[in-house]
Amino acid sequence: MEGHPDRVRDQRIDQVVPLAPPNEILADLPLTREHEDTILRSRSEIVEILRHEDDRLLVVVGPCSVHDLDAALDYARRLAGVGAELRADLCLAMRVYFEKPRTTTGWKGMINDPHLDGSGDVNAGLHRARGLLLEVLSLDLATGSEFLDPITPQYISDAVSWAAIGARTTESQIHRQLASGLSMPVGFKNGTAGNVGVAVDAVRAAAAPHVFSGITMSGEPAILHTRGNEDAHVILRGGRAAPNYDAASIESVLSELRAARLPERIVVDASHDNSRKDADRQPDVVAEVAAQIAAGNEAIVGLMLESFITAGRQELGAPDSLVYGQSITDACMGWDTTTLVLDRLAGAVRARREARGR
Repeated sequence: MEGHPDRVRDQRIDQVVPLAPPNEILADLPLTREHEDTILRSRSEIVEILRHEDDRLLVVVGPCSVHDLDAALDYARRLAGVGAELRADLCLAMRVYFEKPRTTTGWKGMINDPHLDGSGDVNAGLHRARGLLLEVLSLDLATGSEFLDPITPQYISDAVSWAAIGARTTESQIHRQLASGLSMPVGFKNGTAGNVGVAVDAVRAAAAPHVFSGITMSGEPAILHTRGNEDAHVILRGGRAAPNYDAASIESVLSELRAARLPERIVVDASHDNSRKDADRQPDVVAEVAAQIAAGNEAIVGLMLESFITAGRQELGAPDSLVYGQSITDACMGWDTTTLVLDRLAGAVRARREARGR
């Protein structure tokens, strides 16, 4: 007697909603030639910084996660202005994060829940995310994002200048494979417990070719063969309330990179456990890292900062009740503090040049 698959399959699935294929959303929101020029230029500049061919500092700065398109675009306009002023010393990329990894439960980001109501309208989320990226690029501003779902990059990665793999997924083979095929530089964060070795291993793995399952631009299942990503690098974000941005920690990581025969380049995340999850401490982290840069440290090639228009954070509520420009996930620095921090970093880069006798 032939079995019935419904007896054993999808027993905990309540609903199946068709996912729009990538090429449909890309056709609705295509890159212009100007967008492409900004992406190609910004990726090239970031690669040159990572390879020590450009002595500027990469700074990925912006909201912990995007929940309000208007506020995010307001922030982008402000950042584009500062980026133009500090361009000789800093390469700014706006942090445009749409997926929020969770230890347990909570809002998972704009792509998963664009209406902030738990409805899970992913197709709308993908449209909104891509639309915002194009708006940011139209300001001639580089974009940085974290990739969490391995399918999402097919919808937005062509509009991303720099990418991150988070602390919870750095050890994941799926994400290391994904990074090996991405078209932009990718940073791997150390583990949530502070283990830097998993990030070093991830950089090595992402540099190698891989074969894995994915989808085509038409949404069909496919086997993807990658060439490897030689521009992967380590991001230090601390772990379990213990920071790892001090000079001794930086040197320890450099020793691990040398032992693995990997390029000596580090990006420091001033938030998360490096600031003990207190946004008000981010400027203190920046001050310490800036001092190392000013003293001549060339291995520190970038920083990450969590920043929004209004300082702090708020609980998720009805969209019309939220404070404008304030995070609904991790707390952020406010805009005025951000500009001071960026000025300090630009000064550190100039001091590093002087220390080299330029």
